[in-house]
Amino acid sequence: MSVLPNLNSIKTGLRILWNGEPYLVVTANFVRMQQRKPVMQTKLKNLITGKVLEYSFKPGDNVEEADLERTKASFLYKTDTEACFMDSVSYEQFSLELDTVADKIKYLKEGDEVEVLKFQDKPISLEIQKKIALKVTSAPPGVKGDTAGGNVTKEAELENGLMARVPLFINEGDSVVINTDTGDYVERAK
Repeated sequence: MSVLPNLNSIKTGLRILWNGEPYLVVTANFVRMQQRKPVMQTKLKNLITGKVLEYSFKPGDNVEEADLERTKASFLYKTDTEACFMDSVSYEQFSLELDTVADKIKYLKEGDEVEVLKFQDKPISLEIQKKIALKVTSAPPGVKGDTAGGNVTKEAELENGLMARVPLFINEGDSVVINTDTGDYVERAK
């Protein structure tokens, strides 16, 4: 683990160790006011619990980069409370609480490969691709006159059960690319 040299080293997307737990820096704004010391106002997301907190770092605060290990794993299945995976190297099965990874799990289907973040040899979170291709399993045909009101999209069900707004020309059996940050349709998959 390396100690960050100054406040300007705290950037959005950085993973830091704070109060003994790993956090993701969601936002970081350097603020310098008259007659006061500069601070780095941040929003931090706990990578274990998923909770977000706001904290202002002051000069002299010791902030360390989190020592996280990355490994590949395959998504197996999910239950009401957890998501189960298999490590691609050791073939060991492990699970993560659904509360902490629900926003990512909804884009996965059985067998998809993900990158798992481990803290002190314990899986805590996962990362998925920014864009993912999924097959459309149900897409009602566009109704004549839909485009007159500016409605050029329709609701379609994807192979993993996710519902997404897609253009009217997308049909059942087509594959589409979905942005996993927003859940929006990007393009037709090739």
